[in-house]
Amino acid sequence: MTDIQNLHSEEQANLHIVENMDVNNLPQLLQSVLSLAQTPVEKDMLLLSALTACSSVMPNLYVKYGVAAKRYYPNLQLFIVGSAASGKGIANIALELVKPIHQALPLIIPGDATYPAFYQTLAKQKGRGYIHESEGSVITDIWRSCTANYNTALRKAAEHEPISRSRCKEASVIECPQVSMVLTGTFSQYRALVPSIENGYFSRLLTLIVNEHQAFNSRYVQPDESSNAVITTAAQQVYQLCKTLFASQPREFRLTDTQRERLGQHLQSAYPTLIRMLGDDFHSVILRMAVQIERIAMILTALRVFCARDFHERETSSVVPDDIRLICSDADYATAELIGNKLILHMAQAYQLIRGTQKVELPSVKPLDQKQILLSLLPNEFESKTLVAEALSQGISRATALRWNDEWQQHGQIQKIKYGVYQKIA
Repeated sequence: MTDIQNLHSEEQANLHIVENMDVNNLPQLLQSVLSLAQTPVEKDMLLLSALTACSSVMPNLYVKYGVAAKRYYPNLQLFIVGSAASGKGIANIALELVKPIHQALPLIIPGDATYPAFYQTLAKQKGRGYIHESEGSVITDIWRSCTANYNTALRKAAEHEPISRSRCKEASVIECPQVSMVLTGTFSQYRALVPSIENGYFSRLLTLIVNEHQAFNSRYVQPDESSNAVITTAAQQVYQLCKTLFASQPREFRLTDTQRERLGQHLQSAYPTLIRMLGDDFHSVILRMAVQIERIAMILTALRVFCARDFHERETSSVVPDDIRLICSDADYATAELIGNKLILHMAQAYQLIRGTQKVELPSVKPLDQKQILLSLLPNEFESKTLVAEALSQGISRATALRWNDEWQQHGQIQKIKYGVYQKIA
């Protein structure tokens, strides 16, 4: 039986990722980075954050997915959820991997920014960006007034769909956003960005649940020179990879026919079991994890090919040779599938936490009041079409939003100014 089929058994209570894989099958760059982690949880956080950071510096790589052969780029978006002192800070090493690139090619987008500033920076960087924030207060404080906008923009970026902003005086549409993101924070901060399981962003945001606390004495261990050398060397390799791919023509990554068949069988056999256990609302997570598995396999393959020593020794120019084919190896596919399987279990925990059906070692939070959240996101004076648009962006139906609007009037929370226009009552 698979991990998914054993979700509720004690044998599968351990959701560690790296401990269940053959680390020797990882690209050398990732092996060296993982040497900086000590505990299984640290290794999981460092692996996923490093993969996500690297996904932001792989332009011109894509995989075709689905009957429409839609292009998906490597970009991952990750939220590491854990309580204080759970060691989430190790994910900051991922940021060090891309800093040298940002100095030559603007890439990093501060999380400590308003939504208009985020949009303008992303537009200036031609739709490419990497967000990395380890302070949960950025999410709850800075993003509070525009959570819906961030939620919608990041959801569209995950699908590379156009992001528009009618109030922006400059470019109003970012045609093909390619945004990667690593956020760490508490569960309440996670739910500020993902308010409900019906919200479309939930199934697109990779979630890693950290239930363990870091040992007290390990918090004061300072990195030695060898650790700094590992980070510096890895960052140089990532920089060279990015430089090479920027000079390359668009290049398609492919799974083999056998791997595609295996992924399809995975969808048809193991995943429906989990859907029956959690409910049909979890179906979207399963379907989109197939895309994420292909993305992870693409990142692994790119790191293996373009960071390999023999590639750079044969490289005489910044152009990728025509004989470099990005076909997934069986080892990389197996690694990507294992990561996807474990992430599904982590997302299942997040799913149950949001629904309030499972207790875990995280701060307890009362179920969100979606009606009040929607009202708080609306301006003091709003039109019916604004209400409906905001509701749809939060995964709330038009009928439900209009019904709530009537209830707000009945309870004296808003008043009707004129037909289709309402005002909040302080």
